Amino acid sequence: MIFEEGHLYHIYNQGNNRQKIFFERENFLFFLQKMRTYLLPHCDILAYCLMPNHFHWMVLVNNLEITIEPSVNTDGVTLNIATEGFAQSETLGNGKLRSLNQSIGILLRSYTNAINKQEKRSGSLFRRETKAECLTEINGITPSFYSTQAGTVIHIDRPEDQYPQVCFNYIHQNPVRSGLVTNETDWEFSSAQDYAGMRNGTLVNKEIIKDYIVI
Repeated sequence: MIFEEGHLYHIYNQGNNRQKIFFERENFLFFLQKMRTYLLPHCDILAYCLMPNHFHWMVLVNNLEITIEPSVNTDGVTLNIATEGFAQSETLGNGKLRSLNQSIGILLRSYTNAINKQEKRSGSLFRRETKAECLTEINGITPSFYSTQAGTVIHIDRPEDQYPQVCFNYIHQNPVRSGLVTNETDWEFSSAQDYAGMRNGTLVNKEIIKDYIVI
């Protein structure tokens, strides 16, 4: 995936062969915690929706790379907790750099490992490629949205001023369109309840979104 700092992106993936990726409520909550750990150092999360077999994120990219410092456990042993099986880029000072792409990969791989253990399964859980569509760059980065075998992709006529708004609404309407709930705020595992004032969560940045859409 190609990212640029200062732009909004719609990031999404689904279960391999459209299989379930969330099997119980605790799985959704575990995934949300991983979003907090691996996305927030790079991005402001402006909207999200976790569905039984796929997810959507709307993020503002702030840092393409972050510096990961080694951690020390209670026994005084230095631990390199940054990699989790992923190669690192060049060294910066005493730490190492981790890209947004690497962080997303770690998030999905570590979640897959946990689910495979829970479900006594093996192999890939997600499709191989996570997709990212830029919502704020109209000169060649953002394609028209259309229907594909990978899922519904938004199509609008004026991307220069409507992509963020339409994507924001589209993400929150997923559970309604899928027949899981009657109202978008009935679905616990999206940011719709945050914007409706039904909870005081800290995962989404409700202030920054005002620069891009009308709530």
